[in-house]
Amino acid sequence: MTEQAPAHLLVIDRDERLRDLLRQYLKTQGFLVSAARDEAHAGRLLSGLEFDLILLDAQLPGANTLRAALATPVLCLTEKGAPAPKDTNAIAKPFEPKALCETINGILDRRPPPPAPGPRILRLGPLSFDVESGALMDDATPVRLTATEIQLMRIFAEKPGQPVGRGELVARLGREGLHAKARAVDVQITRLRRKVEADPKNPRHLQTVRGSGYMLVVD
Repeated sequence: MTEQAPAHLLVIDRDERLRDLLRQYLKTQGFLVSAARDEAHAGRLLSGLEFDLILLDAQLPGANTLRAALATPVLCLTEKGAPAPKDTNAIAKPFEPKALCETINGILDRRPPPPAPGPRILRLGPLSFDVESGALMDDATPVRLTATEIQLMRIFAEKPGQPVGRGELVARLGREGLHAKARAVDVQITRLRRKVEADPKNPRHLQTVRGSGYMLVVD
């Protein structure tokens, strides 16, 4: 049996001393740990690394914006007596190390299993998309896709027939170093439809799911 890789945590906190203490302690508990001092620093780490859980200083400037854009589970580190953000895991400072570890492990245990690999070749009417190479073909004629369009297709290919939220798309594209704002995602979807749909105004394959995001329907 292959040993499971340790969970990778990202600590984002303004307090340098607390960051260092958490990094040292959590490493002794078997986690991989990275740390960031602010939103910009965190963005650089998120653009190149995958994390299983993010420990986020709830009072950090930009914390709410960052949390809303993340697809990764978040544990908010709140000040004593301060209200915890809604619909988010939280623990108040100061906390006991054991309680923090129990909270982290509880969140990680609730993670859904990783999705099964999707099909390597997606069929969309006369078009075919090779997930590995990123090539879109109209029969034998290649259709040029931008880097953002290729990444969007690969994200949708992981779970065809299931909605993918705008927040997840923003987070995933941002980690690839691509332009990742909610409005920009909508624009990219419109452009991608022009390439994969016979009638982009009435999409058959790249559908909008009201309240949920977008969904790729394959043949």
